[in-house]
Amino acid sequence: MGMVGGGNGAFIGAVHRIAAAINQDVDLVCGVFSADKGRSLESGRSLYLDEDRCYGSYEEMFDCEARLPADQRMEFVAIVTPNHLHFPVAIAALRHGFHVISDKPATMNLQQAIELKGAIEDSGCLYALSHAYTGYPLIKQARYLIEKGELGNVIKVVVEYSQGWLASKEDEQSKQASWRLDPEMAGSSCCIGDIGVHAANLVEYVSGLEIAELCADISSMVVGRRLDDDGTVIVRFNNGAKGVLIVSQIAIGEENNLRLRIYGDRKSIEWSQQEPNTLWLRSNTEPTQQIRTGVGELCLAAQMATRTPAGHPEGYLEAFANIYKNFVLQIRAYQRGEKADSKSFDVPGIDEAIRGMAFIENTVEASQSNMKWKTFSVN
Repeated sequence: MGMVGGGNGAFIGAVHRIAAAINQDVDLVCGVFSADKGRSLESGRSLYLDEDRCYGSYEEMFDCEARLPADQRMEFVAIVTPNHLHFPVAIAALRHGFHVISDKPATMNLQQAIELKGAIEDSGCLYALSHAYTGYPLIKQARYLIEKGELGNVIKVVVEYSQGWLASKEDEQSKQASWRLDPEMAGSSCCIGDIGVHAANLVEYVSGLEIAELCADISSMVVGRRLDDDGTVIVRFNNGAKGVLIVSQIAIGEENNLRLRIYGDRKSIEWSQQEPNTLWLRSNTEPTQQIRTGVGELCLAAQMATRTPAGHPEGYLEAFANIYKNFVLQIRAYQRGEKADSKSFDVPGIDEAIRGMAFIENTVEASQSNMKWKTFSVN
C-alpha cells in the first residue's frame, strides 16, 4: 500500500493504517504525507519507511513507483486527503495502473464521480470507498435478515448521525474543522458531505432499497459558517417506504451517534454504532430478540466479519479493517484473472461513490428549493 495524505497529526490516515495492519496482509511501503517534502519525509520516518519512498507529491510517487519492479512497487494507494484532492489523486493513480481505496466523498461533485467511473473502467483497475460502517458484523446480519424477508416489506426507516464537535465558533480552529467548513476543500456541504453521506449509504446497504425522492432542510446553526452543520432529510424509497435522515455536528454532548432503525410490516431492527455488538429484532407478537456478535448461527458475511470470540468487543477499527480485508481479497482475485467486481467481494465501490455524491448534491439542491419534493437524480 501507498498513501496520499495522513501525515503526523492527521486522524483518518492513522485509522487507515491501523485498519490495513489488523489483517496482516498489507504493508505500507511508500507515501506522500504532506505537500511539504520535509513534513512528508518526517511522517515517513515516524512510520519506519524507506526515505527514498517518502515523496513530495503524488505525481512523483506514482511516476517513481510505476518504474519499480512489480514485486517491489505498491499495488494500491489509499487516499486520505481533504475532499478536493480525492478526484485528481484517484485519476492519476488509475492512469499509472494502481488500484485505489479512497475516503468519502469520492469527489467534489457528481460530474466528477461519473468521470471517475469512466476512468476506472478505462484503466481496468479496482476502486474502493471507505464506507467503514458497512463493515460491522451485525450490519451484515441486519442486511441478511432483510434480504431473507424476516422483517417483511420495509415500510419505514429512521437513521440518525449526531455529533457535537462543531457546536461552537471556537471549534472551527482545529485542522479537521477548518477544511471541512471550506467550500474550496470540502465541496458544497460539510455535515451532509461528511456524515450524512455515511447515513444514506448505510440505509441503502442494509435495506437493499434506494432513495427515490427527498425533501431537505440543511443549515448552518453557528453564525458565519459557509457550509451546513445540521440537517434533516425526509426520503421516499423506490419501494414506496418512507424515511427520515437526521444529521448534526452541533448536537452538544453527542460523540459519534450513528443509529439505524428499519421497520417492516412484520418485524423491525435497531442498531447503534456506539453499541455495535448488539442488534435488536422486534415484533408485536414475539419476544424481543437481542442478537450479539459471535453468538449463535449468524449469516456467513457476519461470521467472516467477526474476528474474536463472543464477549470480546469489536468496534470501529475492526469494521474499517473489514473494508481493507475484502478489498485485498478482491485485488488478489483480480491478479489471478478471476471475476473481481465490488459486489461479489462486499466492497463499497464506484457505484456507491456516485450515489453518495448524488445524495449530497440532491440534498443541497432540495434544501435551497421551495419545492417540497425533489426527484433523486444521478445524472
